[in-house]
Amino acid sequence: MGLPLLRSKPAQPPLVLSAAHCFQKVKSIIIYPKSRKYSQDDICLLKLPSSVTFNKHIQPVCVLSSSSEFKNRDDCWVTGWGDIHEKKTDLPPPYNLQEVQVSIINKSRCSYLFHQPDYCSHSSNNMICAGSEDGNTDTCKGDPGGPLVCEKNGLWIWIGIVSWGVGCGRRNQASIYTNVSSYFNWIQMLVGRSTPRPDPSQLLLPLALLWAP
Repeated sequence: MGLPLLRSKPAQPPLVLSAAHCFQKVKSIIIYPKSRKYSQDDICLLKLPSSVTFNKHIQPVCVLSSSSEFKNRDDCWVTGWGDIHEKKTDLPPPYNLQEVQVSIINKSRCSYLFHQPDYCSHSSNNMICAGSEDGNTDTCKGDPGGPLVCEKNGLWIWIGIVSWGVGCGRRNQASIYTNVSSYFNWIQMLVGRSTPRPDPSQLLLPLALLWAP
């Protein structure tokens, strides 16, 4: 799962931002140059064979060049069509897009949850830790590549891409997301937009969000 990026020429086939380790057949794939299996640079762009049509289920979302304002917040959401339980419980028909609310977890707490003191410190700029420590809400198998979005001042900001986690909805655990803002310049270069730069921390890149019904 991924989100289509709006281009300066909408008539052209759109690019979709997703995790580098999982994708379906598309026209072409642009994997982040440093991305490797089990690496923290889990991001790629997919070129679709046709354009995206906006409707009530597909609405705009933005990307900031910095995600520093989204620390320890509880008003962020993740969507996907993955399993609904760790014990291989597939999403039942009619396969509606699912959404759950998760909290951003700071890097020190994330390191504690993964029992690795230095785990999140070396990758804090490229990864985001989020989840529900009580185990009520989480991503699961089939969700990687999906978006983590937060609302700010009436705008939906896309801050993360589902990358990996330990199990699904386990107590005192979390999921790891690719930090989209860390790749802002790379995304902007490929999309081909010329965004003004009055304040790097406030730059917005228009995207499209696949929204739950």
